[in-house]
Amino acid sequence: MIIVRLAKALLVAAIALFASLVAFGNITDYNTNLAFVQHVLAMDTIYPFSTIKYRAITDPTLQQLAYAAIIATEVAIAMLCWIGVAMLGRHIRADARAFNRAKTFAVIGLTLGFLLWEVGFMSIGGEWFGMWQSQQWNGIPSAFRFLITIIAVLIFVAMPDQELEGRGAG
Repeated sequence: MIIVRLAKALLVAAIALFASLVAFGNITDYNTNLAFVQHVLAMDTIYPFSTIKYRAITDPTLQQLAYAAIIATEVAIAMLCWIGVAMLGRHIRADARAFNRAKTFAVIGLTLGFLLWEVGFMSIGGEWFGMWQSQQWNGIPSAFRFLITIIAVLIFVAMPDQELEGRGAG
């Protein structure tokens, strides 16, 4: 059972690393990634005959605020997942009840990650702002890969753990 617990901690660490790198990239390459957000919100590359263009947000301040919210969420995901890794690591040999309680931060971080890429990118960006219509600025395939990976890790981590057999057995 300790191998399963270790696997859970390592998979949360993988998502924490991913969210950290995404946030770092958005902060250090701010303008490149801001351009993505601006085009999606402005809806300037969707089908010319689309009737949903009234939803566009073209105000640069609102676009920057949306981008800041995305970055802040990515940072929160990373922090929560890293705290979750530390908590899982500290309780890796604990009884099942303690280890299951130690999952809280990891579960919150993973859930927030799922929500960012499902609600933020797939639902709001993809459907509300018609990102799927853009040849150049369609982030749906990437968002889908991210959220599927995160939900798989969330399901695995949330599975209840049992007592360790022989306390220290692998």
